[in-house]
Amino acid sequence: MKKLMTLVLTLVLTTMSFAQKNEIKAIEKALKGSNFSNAKSAVSAAEGLMANMDDKTISKFYFLKAKALYANGAATDADIEMAVSTLEQLKNHEAKIGKKKYTEQADEIKTEIYNTFLKKANDAFNKKNLGVASKAYENIYKISPKDTIYLYNSALLAAQNNDYDTSLKHFIKLKELGYTGIKMNYTAVNKETGGEEFFPEKANRDFAVKTLKTHIKPVDKLEESKRANIVKNIAFIYVSQGKNEEALTAIDDARREFPEDNNLVLTEATIQIKVGNSEAAFELFREALRRDPNNPDLNYNVGITAMEVSQNEVAKEAFSNALRIKPDYANAALNLSFLEVSKGNALNDEMNSLGNSAADNIRYDELREEKNVLFTAGAKILEDFISNNPSLQNADIFNQLANIYSALGEVDKYKANKAKAEEIKAAGN
Repeated sequence: MKKLMTLVLTLVLTTMSFAQKNEIKAIEKALKGSNFSNAKSAVSAAEGLMANMDDKTISKFYFLKAKALYANGAATDADIEMAVSTLEQLKNHEAKIGKKKYTEQADEIKTEIYNTFLKKANDAFNKKNLGVASKAYENIYKISPKDTIYLYNSALLAAQNNDYDTSLKHFIKLKELGYTGIKMNYTAVNKETGGEEFFPEKANRDFAVKTLKTHIKPVDKLEESKRANIVKNIAFIYVSQGKNEEALTAIDDARREFPEDNNLVLTEATIQIKVGNSEAAFELFREALRRDPNNPDLNYNVGITAMEVSQNEVAKEAFSNALRIKPDYANAALNLSFLEVSKGNALNDEMNSLGNSAADNIRYDELREEKNVLFTAGAKILEDFISNNPSLQNADIFNQLANIYSALGEVDKYKANKAKAEEIKAAGN
């Protein structure tokens, strides 16, 4: 009975061996005829027999499976990803058994796949097909995890394509990896074209300059860290998803890591505005302004947030500074004028509450005069702005002037400024 059992077992194993060989041959035959659909079907059939394959056959199967999936570059992204995974399985298997029959060919296929995705990514980017480009760059990273720049590219393009879930996933991965993107770029100017060109290595650049003499003006440029930008993007994506606490936590982490980065202060201020915390935003903008006092945009932002927290004197100073630094800053002039007009409008409540007594009439005239003085001051700010920027065409400036003169009852000036605003709009300025 024991001999009979041994005989049956031998027959089963022999049958399994023939089945493996037949399926492997079927894959090879289909690949030779470039019939990748049949090759994939044969791969599926052979896959169930892997448990009984010897090490040599497993290596061959992995190699053929990868080729079937890759389909000479005609495969879907999903199949190519699986092909890359299979090639890694092949290399790990051959490293384990100590026989690297297919490893070199596997590396060649991986390089080919790498270049296929790189071309796909660049072509898609040039055609502004951001989703396709982002996915292709992600696949390049999967093929070569040391090339982290491509994961960064994928994250940026996903964000631009409003695919925030993908972008956030990549940015968080980059943060966990400690990616900075800091590297030395080697450049030189091409004598023939006059353009600056990048070289992959210093030795390549120096060879072109010193030996070939095709290039001049070699420069080593250290690229800035992208880490702060990564954290900022994480925070902004959280805000876009309504995850304000996560956003503020992310930016707080970043500021502890980069305490001197003024852009992070501005980022937090922007987030605080988005979550409706004007007071925090105001203080953050003032903090940033202390570090960069001659920045017109910072002065303007301090002015805007100061208005929102009723710090009108601070706002007035900030808008005045913005105009001093940048005399054609139209929005600063508009808001500076608005501060005067709003003080005049604030008198309306008292004016409307007065009765018809002699004392009330006197008080009404006093308030009206005070209001007119404030409105006139608001108009002068805009008139001075126009005088200082005679070539600047801004319809909003003239519209606001028209409104002020209408309130002052100066009909001719109202009509002139209204007509000028319409003229600018009609010209498309």
